[in-house]
Amino acid sequence: MDLLLSVEEAARRLGGLSPYTIHSWLSSGKLRRTKLGRRTMIRESELERVIAEGDGKKSPGRPRPKVENTGPEPESRQRWRATIPPATPSNPPGADRESGWQEQGW
Repeated sequence: MDLLLSVEEAARRLGGLSPYTIHSWLSSGKLRRTKLGRRTMIRESELERVIAEGDGKKSPGRPRPKVENTGPEPESRQRWRATIPPATPSNPPGADRESGWQEQGW
């Protein structure tokens, strides 16, 4: 007889997924549920089946905006970059600010 797991326990067993992901998989049919009264339970063998099947693909990750290469930087940006001194231990980023939160007591 298979061990029955709650949605939360199944999410933890699958590497810390969100319980919402498990509910989504149950709704889409990727994962099969076992009802025990009012509770939704998932058989351990069902988790093993989903792990073994996988989807065979790498996760697509976040969609990234398409950036067109418009050529070299505009001259105004090149001038702006030239005015910024490089960060060094004696000149950390933000050291050139005239009033920082330390002086104002924030």
